[in-house]
Amino acid sequence: MADGSERGSLAVGKDYRSAFKSRDFRLYQAARLMVILGAEAQSVAVAWQVYALTHSALDLGYTGLALFLPGLFVMLAAGHAADRYDRRKIILLCYGLQACCTAVLLWLSLSASALQHGRIWPIYAVLVGIGLGRAFSGPAASAMLPSLVPKEDFVNAVTWGATVYQIANMSGPAVGGILFTLPLAGAAAMCNGAPLVYSFTLAMLLGFIILVSMIHAKMVTEKKAFSMKTVLAGLEYVWRAKLLLGSISLDLFAVLLGGATALLPIFATDILHAGPRGLGLLRAMPSVGALAVSLTMVVRPIKRKAGLTMLVCVGIFGAATVVFGLSKSIWLSAAALVIVGASDMVSVVVRSSVLQLATPPEMRGRVSAVNWLFIGASNEFGEFESGLTAHWWGAVRAVVIGGTGSMLVTAAAAGLFPQLRRADALTADALMEPQPELSMAEPVD
Repeated sequence: MADGSERGSLAVGKDYRSAFKSRDFRLYQAARLMVILGAEAQSVAVAWQVYALTHSALDLGYTGLALFLPGLFVMLAAGHAADRYDRRKIILLCYGLQACCTAVLLWLSLSASALQHGRIWPIYAVLVGIGLGRAFSGPAASAMLPSLVPKEDFVNAVTWGATVYQIANMSGPAVGGILFTLPLAGAAAMCNGAPLVYSFTLAMLLGFIILVSMIHAKMVTEKKAFSMKTVLAGLEYVWRAKLLLGSISLDLFAVLLGGATALLPIFATDILHAGPRGLGLLRAMPSVGALAVSLTMVVRPIKRKAGLTMLVCVGIFGAATVVFGLSKSIWLSAAALVIVGASDMVSVVVRSSVLQLATPPEMRGRVSAVNWLFIGASNEFGEFESGLTAHWWGAVRAVVIGGTGSMLVTAAAAGLFPQLRRADALTADALMEPQPELSMAEPVD
């Protein structure tokens, strides 16, 4: 499941292209398109490379754990940094780190001895570095968006940001699968497979850094001194805002149990016999469904019964996951993953709307950091959970049991969070839960 503000879609203004009037917004979305393409292509190469070296579901799961753990330890610091320091500089520094890590992956793949005899711990070490960069850049990127467009275009900017994300997220795995299997000849043959994909990702990262460095928008930062109270304020706010807590908790546990992304190499290789290109196809299908929903919501946004709609769609997400787990056909599997992505996108729309509209602006970095931790837990840690359960029960049983668990979590959330079940319109007035104590404690200087 992708990050909240990037994947969210809120409403549509009279001019559906209004956000693109901003030069900084155009630069940032072009940069995001490039870097997400590269990241998704790289994820295909890493997964295929690890499985080819080890043939172990558990080792596939460890790739997600390596990406998730840094965020677990630095989440509070990352949120505070996003509110206190220039967010653009944080993003540039973090993506510089990720570019260095991708260069190391490229070197490892070209080396004749680095990954011999199934030795893959160097890959995990590099993924930890990438995870650290993402942990700090995620909250900063989420909180930077309002600085790129006028206030009246903010909702439109988030909507288009979701569309750009889904286009790149859909295309990236397919690009990765094609590059991985592209037969180069002559001197270029040494780059066949993973090295070619990592070279592409590195080029995309460098392009991202160049474009973001051209952004001139003024970044608003908090002037308050560092203290544990300011660091923990975001966590405290999420705990008090039960609607926000319910929406991100549902997302966390449903995808933690029902996510099957980490196991796609196993399904592509051993069950569907589709190869790397089939893996790229399967990786892209959830984004096809999510993109279709995102574009639909540009025209017809959710207006009423948003909470109930979210609960129903998370239940559909679990059911489609079960169908994918039981499928023996590449086309039925692809169709199930389209439904997984489409239903997940509706859930993300509601959660992202709550995150953007029910959070005071001066706390957006710290609340985004909490949200990013939940996203990481559902995505990267979910990959570890999937690998572990597949190691215990086999890939098919792990996915079927996980999808069933997602449906049970949905039923539980409906009872535990009545505020979520009753949430109606996606507007600031309807969603904001008054928090006078927090607002007074976090003035905007």
